[in-house]
Amino acid sequence: MKDMFAGGSETSSTTIDWALVEIMKNPSVLTRAQAEVRNTFRGKETFDENDIEELKYLKLVIKETFRLHPPLPLLIPREYMEEVGINGYKIPFKTKVMVNVWSIGRDPKYWNDVESFKPERFELNSVDFVGNNFELLPFVSGRRMCPGMSSDLANVYFPLAQLLYHFGWKLPTEINSNELDLIESAGVTCSRKSTLYLIPTPYIPCEE
Repeated sequence: MKDMFAGGSETSSTTIDWALVEIMKNPSVLTRAQAEVRNTFRGKETFDENDIEELKYLKLVIKETFRLHPPLPLLIPREYMEEVGINGYKIPFKTKVMVNVWSIGRDPKYWNDVESFKPERFELNSVDFVGNNFELLPFVSGRRMCPGMSSDLANVYFPLAQLLYHFGWKLPTEINSNELDLIESAGVTCSRKSTLYLIPTPYIPCEE
């Protein structure tokens, strides 16, 4: 249980950080996501899991974040239970393999304009990350998929929705959105190498 919660906390914070970086690099995404959150929660002091279900666009933002920046780019090794052949190669029994989720999410065979952050690509696309579509596997698939997926998603949706609702966000005056780099750090968890600095402005609904 300790490993599950510790791992889930780090991957959740990494996902939120990447989502914020991509949102700040794409002002139209920030405008649309923030408008959705504030319109959905207008007049509410708090919101719960049922309210989060109404945030359709924010879910697309998270899904696109998982595609470009999976928190675990190389999945935990899997072991073949029998000898198999793949693309002319013979994979022996008990061979350990690692799935490169990062590359799958940027494979032009499955995705158009792979380097661009476009949450809208999922509006008419049924691909999801619950293990049924192998082109998007942030939580793996099958019997060994991540047991903490539900808690991980809650730890992403709720904080990000809160941040977008309660604050307006700007970059420091000396930084342009185009200058935000997407360099990844080395490690098991694929976090951003640089620290993200933002200027928050409290949002007071009654002033609108």
